[in-house]
Amino acid sequence: MDDSPTSAAPALRRLLDLLASGAATEDFADVLADARRQGAPAAVLAEIDDATWQALRVHRTLRQHRRREAELTALFDTAGDLAASRDLDTVLQAIVRRARMLLGTDTAYLTLPDEEAGDTYMRVTDGSVSVLFQTLRLSLGDGLGGLVAQTARPYATPDYRTDDRFHHTGTIDAGVLDEGLVAIIGVPLLLGGRVIGVLFAADRSPRAFSPDEVALLCTLAAHAAIALDTAKSLADTRAALAELNTANELVRAHSAAVQRAEQAHDRLTDLVLRGAEVPDVAAAVAALLGGEIAVLDAEGEPLAGRSAPAAELAGAVAASRAEGRSVRHGELWVCAVLAGQDALGALVLRGRPDLDDADRRLFERATVVTALLLLLRRSVAETENRVRGELLTDLLTAPDRDPAGLTARGRRLGVDLARPHLVLVAEPAAPADPAAPAAPAPSADPTGPDRGRPAGADRGRLAGAAGRYLFGSRGVSAEHGEAVVLLVPDAGDPEDVARRAAERLARLAGFPVTVGAGGPAAGPPALAASYAEGLRCVRALRVLGRAGEGASARTLGFLGVLLGDGHDVDGFVGATLGPLLAYDARRGTELVRTLRAYFDCGGSLTRAKDELHVHVNTVVQRLDRVEALLGRDWNQPERSLELQLALRLQLLADG
Repeated sequence: MDDSPTSAAPALRRLLDLLASGAATEDFADVLADARRQGAPAAVLAEIDDATWQALRVHRTLRQHRRREAELTALFDTAGDLAASRDLDTVLQAIVRRARMLLGTDTAYLTLPDEEAGDTYMRVTDGSVSVLFQTLRLSLGDGLGGLVAQTARPYATPDYRTDDRFHHTGTIDAGVLDEGLVAIIGVPLLLGGRVIGVLFAADRSPRAFSPDEVALLCTLAAHAAIALDTAKSLADTRAALAELNTANELVRAHSAAVQRAEQAHDRLTDLVLRGAEVPDVAAAVAALLGGEIAVLDAEGEPLAGRSAPAAELAGAVAASRAEGRSVRHGELWVCAVLAGQDALGALVLRGRPDLDDADRRLFERATVVTALLLLLRRSVAETENRVRGELLTDLLTAPDRDPAGLTARGRRLGVDLARPHLVLVAEPAAPADPAAPAAPAPSADPTGPDRGRPAGADRGRLAGAAGRYLFGSRGVSAEHGEAVVLLVPDAGDPEDVARRAAERLARLAGFPVTVGAGGPAAGPPALAASYAEGLRCVRALRVLGRAGEGASARTLGFLGVLLGDGHDVDGFVGATLGPLLAYDARRGTELVRTLRAYFDCGGSLTRAKDELHVHVNTVVQRLDRVEALLGRDWNQPERSLELQLALRLQLLADG
């Protein structure tokens, strides 16, 4: 007799029983396995498999709700402690214990500042076994806790012993070692923007703390701050409790709204409203669509995820923009991110070659949320850059007037002028028109008018391009004089930074851009001096006929100083090396190359012949020809200096 089940009903009832009993996740898989062993038909197995997947989703949701309920219960219990006006030590002990319980850590503790001693001390611990650890005192900036107190920001480390972000001291490390702590998280207790303590949770084994755990500990720290304030002013405590109850009601209402929200568009919008960044939105869309998402900016550069080269996607992005919806590009899906007619970038979906209508609409909705996020970021960035640009203008105009004030002002704006920065001076390159008259020499005043440079319209476009170039970074840009000045954190070789900046700014502005780099330097006076270097470098590039390129003052060296005043390079090179250049051009010889090698080798015929890979007699014969063309004084000090300078200028002009 065949005992194989012909209906999925028994299995479904079993799944419901498992849900009702709160069984472990592994138990759900046994239902399908048992049906398969009993020889159930394929259709029944498919139905059971689908039901199992749905049951696991419900199981996960219930588990998340229980965890959230436990967290909210703990928060409400803490609020109840405050409302009951229990003594301060009891309330703080309850908060520390709940922090340890909710995060599942081995220990938790709280430190408070000692105003007289100028450091912080252990006020409450839970789970600690070391007397040495319980009596630790931390100076401002020392250890993880000192850094939290100094910066008013949460910090977490999976292994404090090997984390070099923190200032380790023998006393702190000894206490941590005696307690056996490894993973530590600390959050500030903030009251009116002032740090009044630090709340910690720690494990005796390596562990990575999630953002949710950081947020939860921050909430508990807020309760601890309220408890401390309660001891100082009962009236303020009652007001704080009223605000806390309101906040908890808002949290409860928001939690209920999130549970009810099933539409992906609502989830993505919620991400933006909670201050998520582009990678967060990309990760959420990828999870919803079961693929891999890349977010590109208007130039095709990736803001999040990985994508095909921008040139390969340009046609698909243009087609999506024209059609107003997503388009398929090979195995990829591409959808332009638009704000009206303004193209902000594109979303690229990988790993889903086939999209049904619902998923395709979801993918397209995601571009609306991404556009909102990019517009918000752009608006904030433009506002910040305008304010920071005023700082840059003041720095370049009068760096010696109040250096300390400029530095403090920059720190408030998120620009640390005490750290090394490069100063990039950018200007629109004049159009290469052989018939156009030569531009007059630049003004000697760096901030004065320079009629040889392009008009202000191009400079305005370049200023906008500079803002987009610095978007998402800690750089600053401003129009200054006849150029656009960019202050960027030191990030490598100035020559390479200037070259890449010239290329990128040219793409953003739509015309060639010349960039000169000065620095790196730190402090207002040094940064202003680096601006002068960059300005001379730009002028030197223009004189050398290399407009539209990028270079650094360090690379051009003293020639940059000389050429920055607009000397006639071609005339000088022609007057000095003219006979040799003409002879080489007419006869196909290498007199100029030989002369350069001779000077580079310090006048050594032996080293010069090795450099040129010829016989020493050949070098002698060529130098005899040089003497015949230039005169017998060609190797005298004064004439030799002119020749070496001309050779160097010719090399730079050809470069």
